[in-house]
Amino acid sequence: MSLASLQSGSIGADASVGRYVVITPARNEGSEIEQTVNSVLQQTVRPAAWVIVDDGSTDATGAILDRFAQRIPWLTIVHRKDRGFRHPGGGVVEAVLDGYRALGVTDWDFIVKLDADLVLEPNYFERCLAEFTADPKLGVGGGTVYNLANGKREIESNPAFHVRGATKIYRRDCWEGLGGLLPAPGWDTLDEVKANLLGWHTRSFPQIPVLQRRATGSNDGAWKDYVKNGRANYITGYHPLFMLLKCVKRVPQKPYFVAALGLAYGFLYGYWNKIRTVQDPELIRYVRSQQLRRLTFRESIWK
Repeated sequence: MSLASLQSGSIGADASVGRYVVITPARNEGSEIEQTVNSVLQQTVRPAAWVIVDDGSTDATGAILDRFAQRIPWLTIVHRKDRGFRHPGGGVVEAVLDGYRALGVTDWDFIVKLDADLVLEPNYFERCLAEFTADPKLGVGGGTVYNLANGKREIESNPAFHVRGATKIYRRDCWEGLGGLLPAPGWDTLDEVKANLLGWHTRSFPQIPVLQRRATGSNDGAWKDYVKNGRANYITGYHPLFMLLKCVKRVPQKPYFVAALGLAYGFLYGYWNKIRTVQDPELIRYVRSQQLRRLTFRESIWK
């Protein structure tokens, strides 16, 4: 790839699908970040600006990113101090908001939260933005994330309205209507639920794949990841009955009972320790009403 093509953020761009900017939080991604950067550089429709937030990495992540930034003027690197520990959920949102403040472009139509361990097909953003063009009420969207296991694609089952936090594209009007992201586990469900409450559509695109090189939660281990998700469900305001049935559904998953117990423990931990939930009664009522509709086989965003 030529230096000229790297330096131009407009080469390959198609104004008809809108201008987009990207924010990527990255912590200790030295083994993955180069592939992610290269897959964005190869996009047929490139971002107007890209901010990668080095979230206190203790490996070579920061140095690798600085080398890329020397060649690519539309790439900005923000270095945060090492907090000394992983901060699931909240740390990611804090990094994204730091990246948002560092954006040097204001005339964008879409903003993307993109993880640092993803590999995208060259026409990924072109195809995703076409989905937004086809549906003016689509507020949040993104490709379908998969992992490779024994050479086969593994896709996690999610509700139809859910877009994985690894790759989320927000239409500007929707982003501004959300009023920011919750700096806590559960942020990547609450944003979509609130978008639906505000009249937007949210969905993943099953025909547009995204390779995630590390499985979700692999940094923390399976048990901690289940507990984190259970706590996120509590913070999000999940209905206790819906949560009970969610846990029961996971009992037969291997390793047996682990997912169910982890989710239940994380959810109950929120009650026991009086963890602060989302301070939006209308949103919590909407979450629970949609979950009860799903349990009674009525139309719901939880499909």
